Amino acid sequence: MDLQERISNHFRESIETKQKSMHELIIPIQHAGNCMVRSLLNEGKILSCGNGGSASDAQHFSAELLNRFEKERPGLPAIALTTDSSTLTAIANDYTYNEIFSKQIRALGQANDVLFAISTSGNSGNVIEAINAAHDRDITVVALTGKDGGKMAGLLRENDIEIRVPADRTARIQEVHLVVIHCLCDFIDTQLFGGDGV
Repeated sequence: MDLQERISNHFRESIETKQKSMHELIIPIQHAGNCMVRSLLNEGKILSCGNGGSASDAQHFSAELLNRFEKERPGLPAIALTTDSSTLTAIANDYTYNEIFSKQIRALGQANDVLFAISTSGNSGNVIEAINAAHDRDITVVALTGKDGGKMAGLLRENDIEIRVPADRTARIQEVHLVVIHCLCDFIDTQLFGGDGV
């Protein structure tokens, strides 16, 4: 295969995965958006976490809420649990890496909050522990996953929501995760501040 064809295949696969996701994920995205809006209206906040590219997604989502997405509006309360290197390394050093998010949730989380837990495989140990901690604090979980949902899918409770990308390749899952994040940002802005026809 020549390199140009290889590049074209990336675009083709990405488009196909997004088209399939568009049909399968609209309802779970809407449910997740409603859950987040309810939290924000009830003085809750959105805590987000993930590893690697999913850590970047957690930070991206938090930044879009705290600052702005596409319209001018007040900042919204969101915390990415991936950003405080002193806290992360202290927990990892004194306890275990699997607790880097869960200990923060137990300290910061409240019942009206939402945990936005991101993992392409659904098997990240520290994200699984974050979900357990969220449940201990009566925090609703929105899980953004891929593949078969992994162990995270089996942990979710009735009021939790899973947005599972119908793909097995990590790069394709991550690409759809970004679209989902932007859909959630737009949904939250539209519900809280009105639509502008974008």
